[in-house]
Amino acid sequence: MRKKIFYSIWIVAMAVMVLCMAGVLFALYDHFTDEHFEQLRNETDLVRQGLTRSGIAYFDDLRTKDVRITWITADGRILYDNEAETASMVNHLEREEVRDALLYGHGESQRWSSTLSAQQLYNAVRMDDGTILRLSVTQSSIRDIFARFLIPVAFMCLVIFLISLLIASRLAVRITKPLNTLDLDSPLPLQEEQSDPEIRPLLRKLNDQQIQLHKDRETLEQTSRIRQEFTANVSHELKTPLHVISGYAELIENGMTRPEDIPVFAGKIRSEAQRMSSLTEDIIELSALDEGAPDRRREETDLYRIAQNAAESLRPEAEERGVTITVDGIPAVICGIPDILFSIVYNLCDNAVKYSRPGGTIRVTVKDQPDSVVLSVADNGIGIPADELDRIFERFYRVDKS
Repeated sequence: MRKKIFYSIWIVAMAVMVLCMAGVLFALYDHFTDEHFEQLRNETDLVRQGLTRSGIAYFDDLRTKDVRITWITADGRILYDNEAETASMVNHLEREEVRDALLYGHGESQRWSSTLSAQQLYNAVRMDDGTILRLSVTQSSIRDIFARFLIPVAFMCLVIFLISLLIASRLAVRITKPLNTLDLDSPLPLQEEQSDPEIRPLLRKLNDQQIQLHKDRETLEQTSRIRQEFTANVSHELKTPLHVISGYAELIENGMTRPEDIPVFAGKIRSEAQRMSSLTEDIIELSALDEGAPDRRREETDLYRIAQNAAESLRPEAEERGVTITVDGIPAVICGIPDILFSIVYNLCDNAVKYSRPGGTIRVTVKDQPDSVVLSVADNGIGIPADELDRIFERFYRVDKS
C-alpha cells in the first residue's frame, strides 16, 4: 500500500509539473503574441502618419529592423516592399488582413509565410487614399520560447523531481503509519479521530489551507481592482495630450491659422506628442503613485506657471466652445512632481471647459498663503448636483455614467 501511495503522489506531482510547464509555455506564447501585435499596431500607425505626410519618399531614408513593410494598392498590387522586389510579388488582394482593411479599415492575421518560411503576424490599415499599408513581424514559436528558457526550465524540473520524490516518500510513510499502528482488537479510539496525534496535524493543515485560500482569494480580488484602476488611469492620462494635439491639428486643418502661426502650432503639437510619449513610458509606474511615489523625483515647482501652461494648452478648445479661460495669482513655489501637478490642473480646467455653457468664464486662481498654496478653478457651468458632492474625491466616479 505504501508503494501505491508513493507512486500515486509522485506521478500526480510529475503530471502537475508537466501541465504547469506546458501552461507556462503557452501563456508565454500568447503573451509574446499579444505584445507583438500591440507593437505592430503602434509601428503601423507611425508609418501610416509618415507615409501620409511624405508619400513614398518617406521610405527613402527609412531603416527598419525585423519589421516588413508593404504598401498595397486597392486592387492588390504591390507599390513598395522593404524586403522583396515588388515585381516578383504576387497580388495580395486575397490576403485576410488586406481584405479586412479594405472592408473595415483595419485587419490582422497570423499565418505561415511560405516566402520567409516562418510564422508571421500581419497588421494592415487602409490609408486615406484607399491604399493598404501592411506591417509584419516574425513570431517566435513555442519551440523557440522553450529553447530560450531551456536551462531554467531544466533546473526547475530537476528540483521539482527531487522534491516530489522526497515529499512522496515522507507522505506515504505518514499516511500509512496510523493505519499500520491501528489496534484492530480495540477499534473504539477510531471514534475519537480528532484526539489522535496523527490526525490533528492533518486537520490543522486543512484549516490552514482554507485560511490561505481565503487570503489568496482576497489578493486576487485586490489585484483585479488594481488592474481596473490602472486601466482607467492609463486612459485618463493619455487623453490629456491627445486633446491638445487634436485641437491644434483641427485649427490647422480648418484653415483657421495664419501661415506664420503654423510653426508655433506644430511646435505645440510636437511638444504634446513628446509629453504623451513620456506619459506612456511612465504609466507603468502608476502603482508607485498609490504608495506615495517614493522613487519619483520631487522638485521646486511654480504652481502658477503650471496653471498658465494648462490654461494655454486648453485655450483652443475653450475658444471653440466660446468659453473664456483666465489665470490670476502670483508665482507660488511648491515641492512636487511637475507632470502630476500639470495633470491635476489640466484635468480640472478640462472638466470646466467641457461642462461650461457657451459664453461662460473659467477663472484659475493661485494663492500663495503663509502655510499653504491654494489652487482654485471656478466656472459658471452646469455645476455638480448637491447629492453628488460627497463623492467628488471617489476615484473614477462619474455623475453622468454615459
